[in-house]
Amino acid sequence: MTASATTDLPVVVIGAGPAGLAAAAHLEDRGLDFLVLEAGPHAGAATRDWAHVRLFSRWAEVVDPAAEKLLAPTGWVKPDADSYPTGGEWAEHYLQPLADVLGDRVRFGARVTGVSRTGRDRIVDADRDTQPFVIHIEHADGREERVFARAVIDASGTWSTPSPAGASGLPALGEKAAADRVTYRVPDLTDPAIRARYAGKRTAVIGSGASAFTALAYLADLAKTQDAAGTHATWILRRGISGSTFGGGEADQLPARGALGLAAKAAVDGGYADAVTGFRTDAIERAEGGRLVLIGEDGRRLDPVDEVIVLTGFRPDLSFLDELRLGLDERLQAPLALAPLIDPNQHSCGTVYPHGQDELSHPEQDVYLVGMKSYGRAPTFLAMTGYEQVRSIAAHLAGDREAAERVELTLPETGVCGGAGLYDEPAAAEETAGGCCAAPATLTIGTAPAASGGC
Repeated sequence: MTASATTDLPVVVIGAGPAGLAAAAHLEDRGLDFLVLEAGPHAGAATRDWAHVRLFSRWAEVVDPAAEKLLAPTGWVKPDADSYPTGGEWAEHYLQPLADVLGDRVRFGARVTGVSRTGRDRIVDADRDTQPFVIHIEHADGREERVFARAVIDASGTWSTPSPAGASGLPALGEKAAADRVTYRVPDLTDPAIRARYAGKRTAVIGSGASAFTALAYLADLAKTQDAAGTHATWILRRGISGSTFGGGEADQLPARGALGLAAKAAVDGGYADAVTGFRTDAIERAEGGRLVLIGEDGRRLDPVDEVIVLTGFRPDLSFLDELRLGLDERLQAPLALAPLIDPNQHSCGTVYPHGQDELSHPEQDVYLVGMKSYGRAPTFLAMTGYEQVRSIAAHLAGDREAAERVELTLPETGVCGGAGLYDEPAAAEETAGGCCAAPATLTIGTAPAASGGC
């Protein structure tokens, strides 16, 4: 296929979530042809899975400007800018209307199973960059299809691949066998069946981020109800508790995020949760009555629990990109140029530097991982970061180099100072407790301020 024929092909966007639909909106704004492929039956399929969880960012921070421009002529009314949507509200009142505006260029029930260069597996050099991409698709009815593209933007996220309980990054021994009592999601306690699963029970919560805070707060609220006496959480942390454990609190520039950490602290202080520190899960064993016993790498055995909630982060699914030449950091699985800018061992508290098309590029030209997937295993992604990423990429694909390089971003001060490496050590966490998280400042990066944001 000739180069001119290749440029006539659409840009294929994988995933109809916040970043994927924002990419489509920016491509539309640039007059570029595109096709969005979504494995789920609706826009924001992954977001709907946590429909009950409220974002810690306001509506003003989770609506992409190009998307809003597309929606405005339809009579769409932007929700109150200062209110906080749930995942379900985000999907219903923003993502689905945006997908509807984009029309049949968004295909649902279309799971991408492979991406390659036409006629070139990953080892072939000859004329590689002149060949279009070929994308293999499996539809919900089992039908297979392939489409061709000039560029690929993978915004499929990381929701489908949660990290396991095992501290080694592998499932703990017995974790799979205990699947009936282990979940990797924040439970929706408004659902009667799920509520019954945790009411009056002892639950282990493994993790130290916003999701763990949310689960602890939910379980504490459940414990306060008359018919759920005995509900108790065991909070398992791989590091010690320090001044930064619960986030930035009142100093957090995203107030709802700060409040979330304070709610988790209140759960511990109020006796609704006990914290077990320096515990790295090695195995999960069945006890009498089917309860579970967590065993640490140091041999410690915790008291039996009825349920386990594993909230240790997510990782990218790279399996369907295996025939592409990706340049990924060996630790974070993020693009090589981006990884040092987001490494949680070094960066937190809003210290993410401007990045766009250049930092997201790979040895395979015109392939981009964006949104949550671009951060690999780093936990510090914010929604507005993804919107800025796709704006830059769309500008590049349209040939507007100046706009592609003009990356502007303002990030709120975050209270999450710890990463998985340096901050695993309790002493290191204590030493940094009064550092970057102590000052309620907003870091402005780029040439002009833009809206702060996140999810």
